[in-house]
Amino acid sequence: MADLPGARMIDDGRTAREIFDEVMANPARKKFGFGQRLAIVNVDFQQAYTRIDKFATAYETDPRQIEYANTISALARAKRMPVIWTHVAYKDDAGDAGVWGTRTNTPDSLQNIRYDSERHAFDDRCDIAPDDLTYTKRMPSAFFETPLASYLVWHKVDTVVVTGGSTSGCVRATAVDSLSHGYRTIVPIETCADKHASYHFTSLTDLQLKYADVEPVQAVIDWLEACPDA
Repeated sequence: MADLPGARMIDDGRTAREIFDEVMANPARKKFGFGQRLAIVNVDFQQAYTRIDKFATAYETDPRQIEYANTISALARAKRMPVIWTHVAYKDDAGDAGVWGTRTNTPDSLQNIRYDSERHAFDDRCDIAPDDLTYTKRMPSAFFETPLASYLVWHKVDTVVVTGGSTSGCVRATAVDSLSHGYRTIVPIETCADKHASYHFTSLTDLQLKYADVEPVQAVIDWLEACPDA
């Protein structure tokens, strides 16, 4: 029987950044596009992951990441579109972390982020408005066992913009769940961060090829500025 058409796994020595740049430069790149009404979902801008001066678990990719997230959040609010901020924490015995909290047990471990601790606290550079939805999640996706899905339905959202960290972890999980819930999903490049360039750019490439529109943050800014006032 003749071999079926296909391809072996490619291993050509290119870096994750090089592959990402090639994918983004493709003029035939298909997009889901924006719908009529978006929500900004800012994932885990908490000190455990943003304060590189204080915590070993923190990381920084674009130094203006939080500034960009604040900018698009403010524009969304001005158009009466919802803004959401999540963070992660667990109770004192970490019993709500499940199997995710069993791989390590050090002061830096995920399951040792306690409610109302410094690591749980939102970074004070985040401009969180009183009417923004904020909540603590326990698993990677901002959708899993949280109020997010029903909140988006109530606000008649059709497009979800996902920012935060890590790109390869909670951002990616949230973006995949967003698509799975039927939302057009946008991931602004400059608003995401990860520990290593390889994780970051590999995840952005995977998201762009399958689950989301990976775009410069300016694309979100331009869309919001052009959107009619509610």
